Amino acid sequence: MGNYSRQMRLSSALMKSLRSRWGAVAAGNAGGARSFTTTEGHRPTIVHKRSLDILHDPWFNKGTAFSMTERDRLDLRGLLPPNVMSPEQQIERFMADLKRLELSARDGPSDPYNLAKWRILNRLHDRNETMYYKVLIDNIEEYAPIVYTPTVGLVCQKYSGLFRRPRGMYFSAADRGEMMSMVYNWPADQVDMIVVTDGSRILGLGDLGVQGIGIAIGKLDLYVAAAGINPQRVLPVMIDVGTNNEELLKDPLYLGLQEHRLDGDEYVAVIDEFMEAVFTRWPHVIVQFEDFQSKWAFKLLQRYRNEYRMFNDDVQGTAGVALAGLLGAVRAQGRPMIDFPKMKIVVAGAGSAGIGVLNAARKTMARMLGDTEVAFESARSQFWVVDANGLITEARENIDPEARPFARKVRETERQGLAEGAKLAEVVRQVKPDVLLGLSACGGLFSKEVLEALRGSTSTRPAIFPMSNPTKNAECNPEEAFSIVGDNIIFASGSPFNNVDLGNGHVGHCNQANNMFLFPGIGLGTLLSGSKIVSDGMLQAAAECLAAYMTEEEVLHGIIYPSISRIRDITKEVAAAVIEEAIEEDLAEGYREMDARELQKLNKDEIRTFVANNMWNPEYAKLVYKKD
Repeated sequence: MGNYSRQMRLSSALMKSLRSRWGAVAAGNAGGARSFTTTEGHRPTIVHKRSLDILHDPWFNKGTAFSMTERDRLDLRGLLPPNVMSPEQQIERFMADLKRLELSARDGPSDPYNLAKWRILNRLHDRNETMYYKVLIDNIEEYAPIVYTPTVGLVCQKYSGLFRRPRGMYFSAADRGEMMSMVYNWPADQVDMIVVTDGSRILGLGDLGVQGIGIAIGKLDLYVAAAGINPQRVLPVMIDVGTNNEELLKDPLYLGLQEHRLDGDEYVAVIDEFMEAVFTRWPHVIVQFEDFQSKWAFKLLQRYRNEYRMFNDDVQGTAGVALAGLLGAVRAQGRPMIDFPKMKIVVAGAGSAGIGVLNAARKTMARMLGDTEVAFESARSQFWVVDANGLITEARENIDPEARPFARKVRETERQGLAEGAKLAEVVRQVKPDVLLGLSACGGLFSKEVLEALRGSTSTRPAIFPMSNPTKNAECNPEEAFSIVGDNIIFASGSPFNNVDLGNGHVGHCNQANNMFLFPGIGLGTLLSGSKIVSDGMLQAAAECLAAYMTEEEVLHGIIYPSISRIRDITKEVAAAVIEEAIEEDLAEGYREMDARELQKLNKDEIRTFVANNMWNPEYAKLVYKKD
């Protein structure tokens, strides 16, 4: 596809989506509704167990909701109280218990309430998965911060003490040469989604070793809740190659390998063996890499992305969410979208997430400018990158290769009154940026001095994005941002914050720039399209869809990301956009009964229906016993 058509596809597709998110039904499909595959979750489930084995299996257990017919069929009569309860009654009982038990579930007065909630929800997860996901979906705003960021960070830190029941798989350096056989220990014949981590950089908390499995479990909870991936077809994975965390190496209760991390070719060989093993058993699985240290995040992404269905959420998911926010900030400032390449952006943090955002934003700017080498170079000049050593310029020695393209030219910085290593406040003061974006994992980095410097921004509505997780690593909080910079700012953070009361009936909206708005849709769209890879175009389509999701009125009020309560709907929209792009790039190979040819015939509304019909819902399945 030529440069001009790529440029037009970017601008026209996004603007069309802004005019009408739902679009019009394509011509040529007036002959009636197209037939789709059976709605996900409504198929009868074949089980090879009965009696207590069913009650002890969270995949199939319904507890007191088993009907009398099922109790007879599955040898359960007499093993449960006689009163058959509806799912609604079960949830009512659980929620009442949860509210009552929150206090007693705390492990002493220093144990946070959110961790107590996690413990209770985890116990439900251990005994009845369907009910667990029903509770999570119906209360997603309240419980997403419990199963995911910020509470999941605390869970990972304490995981060795919290561990009660195995969940997921553990591959370690001690398993070299055995992984191909190990994957067959997992009971599911079909796995659609794997989230894998090596525990080396969990959120902004550093090396947590094997305890990082908590982040993979939390991410997959959101794949189920937001994207409707069947929970029996997800697999959290920890690759334990050791840890460099000295406290864990000395902790007698630590559950992982107590040896220093593998590095170099030995490390790569372990990851290679894992990837070959899982794709041999499950050729159509999608693997999301999560919280790998920057040293390996880019290298592994480039190593595997053109061979396997995989992506790195820290690099690509964070980039997409940030890009959607940047485009939203342009809209909120009342500027035309074509002005995005004119935005001045200061980025604090040059790790895998920060560089991922820079690359995505630069590519988008370049496309809008014509997708030429000149446009790509011109886009580079819109970014100022500050790391722990200050402003990155070409005068710096030993620049990280991934950050090198964004190093400022010495003459440019001299004209602006800046120099190599300039502090963040000085950079903000001289550049007067439209956007200040933080991915530094350094809590409080946007100090009073930095925020006061941003008051000099040339933008009518400067945007402040402290995106580091968990909450304690946020570069600033909303109260600081609104009180120091002004009421008219656009604010978005990685972790959730409450809106700010600005007085006189005005509200400072605290948007959550959370990856959960994108990664479930990217995974679901890739799965249903049948694409063998996750292309840059598919990721771009996801980001554009998120950017266009909010109405003009919402954006002008400073709301640039949706509420988490709308997560199922936004995920459906993102998945549909990813499928459309896969079809456009001729990557789609279809899913189940919907082959590539049939998929290409679908219009926009039919693609949405196809997505919705393949999203699992937490409803008890009919269980049919079949002897092995």
